[in-house]
Amino acid sequence: MSEQRTNAEELLALVEASGEIPRHVAVIMDGNGRWAAERGLPRREGHRAGMTSVREMVKGCLATGIEYLTVYAFSTENWKRPAAEISALMRLLREYVNREKNELSEKGVRVRVIGELDRLSRSARGAVDDIENTTREGRTLNLQLAISYSSRRELVLAARALAERVRRGELLPDQIGEEELEGELFTSGIPDPDLLIRTSGEFRISNFLLWQAAYAELYVTAVLWPDFDRAELYSAILEFQKRDRRFGKVTTGADR
Repeated sequence: MSEQRTNAEELLALVEASGEIPRHVAVIMDGNGRWAAERGLPRREGHRAGMTSVREMVKGCLATGIEYLTVYAFSTENWKRPAAEISALMRLLREYVNREKNELSEKGVRVRVIGELDRLSRSARGAVDDIENTTREGRTLNLQLAISYSSRRELVLAARALAERVRRGELLPDQIGEEELEGELFTSGIPDPDLLIRTSGEFRISNFLLWQAAYAELYVTAVLWPDFDRAELYSAILEFQKRDRRFGKVTTGADR
């Protein structure tokens, strides 16, 4: 453990000396099931181990000064999983809230949960309200938990909301632009991610922040989510710092 800590400290020093820190990091947390299978454990144990990695991410973001962290905890498509696994995930949500809410509040972390929360059970929704209320004064790090989230569904709901505003005469169709659409998204008020991390080696976005991640730098690692720690986060940031972010423009002196 001390060797891991030393490695993380060395990487953090490199991050601090190497340039721009991403303002917003988003994470597709993948590989819990494979991690558990490799150890002969039930899938729920992989999800439980993944909770430790969320804590590691929060600590890493606090150490580097990252302002926003968004993690893909439960997708709309995950509702198709076996009922027993869904129940276990909802229990873990409540466990996470009970275990972490006070420490997050003390560290200045504000938690916001985004997604179709009306699909959650009463107890799970109560846990969401609990952690949001407990941490509402946080100003150091904004942590977004995407639960029952689908980016395509988010865009459909935003389009419906804009259509309803047009129907009520509050908005003309030609007044609809990017700002109006963004104002109807679950992430309204949150800056777009600069860095999107995916664990477990899969090269896909999986219906996550499709609009918001238009110019995010992508970082894919073969590390399974329960094994993702602060050192892995710092490695991702170091890679981000090497990227030339042009946002479609040509930099001065570039030949393309």
